[in-house]
Amino acid sequence: MTKHQKRLAVPKSWPVERKEETYTTKAAAGPHGEAGVPLLIVLRDVLGYADSKKETRYALEQDSVLVNGKAVSDERQPIGMFDILAFREREEYYRVFPDEGGRLSLTPIDAESAGSKLGKIVGKAQVPGGDTQLTLHDGQTLLVEDATTYDGNDSIVVSNDAEEIVAHFTYEKGALVTAVSGAHAGRIGTIDEIQVTPGSSPNNVLIEAAGGEGRFETIEEYVVVIDENFTDGGADDADAEADDAEADDVEADDVEADDVEADDGGDDE
Repeated sequence: MTKHQKRLAVPKSWPVERKEETYTTKAAAGPHGEAGVPLLIVLRDVLGYADSKKETRYALEQDSVLVNGKAVSDERQPIGMFDILAFREREEYYRVFPDEGGRLSLTPIDAESAGSKLGKIVGKAQVPGGDTQLTLHDGQTLLVEDATTYDGNDSIVVSNDAEEIVAHFTYEKGALVTAVSGAHAGRIGTIDEIQVTPGSSPNNVLIEAAGGEGRFETIEEYVVVIDENFTDGGADDADAEADDAEADDVEADDVEADDVEADDGGDDE
């Protein structure tokens, strides 16, 4: 089996230029299926941390590149949606996130956020022993005791070290979501309505776009529930602006108080 992949045939999510050369590296078998991008492409073509496959292999041999908390030695390791990349020596951390064109891009995050990753529940089944097995979008499986807590299309945050669930986001009206595929890939908003379609057709989801950009519609399969940390610091910026405004108000009140004090002093004289 060839280890090369024609650029013209790669999935739309791959961050590669399709007409520069004929071939590119083929991803190894693993998580994310055909959508998984080889780690080589991320290190060489996206980040520019290596100029060749040989340099990439040397870097990976140092165990300084982690994917979801684990050192990776195979340059063809598939990288996909919501994976966490950590570079120990550089102290840099990234989350893989779809941009508005549907391509996978890297979002810088802090070390604390790099300790866990988000996963969408795409399967739920009971296994021998009475536990329930959850299957995530990237193929990862987890066992949980309470089957009623989690449903399909919910999202969970799993710690990279102990593989324990540290957060749970329910798929429901009002939930913050992002579209990860289709014409609206990369857009973020809150669920306004879930339209259940009879038969085998996918359910439709109406989403109120963030920033007052109106509504858009996509199918349930393309929607992933997220939290405010995925909005690229938008919440932090809003908090900062609110703090600045509050500080300005306090300063204005102080100035007004000084003016009143000065007026009172003038009356006494």
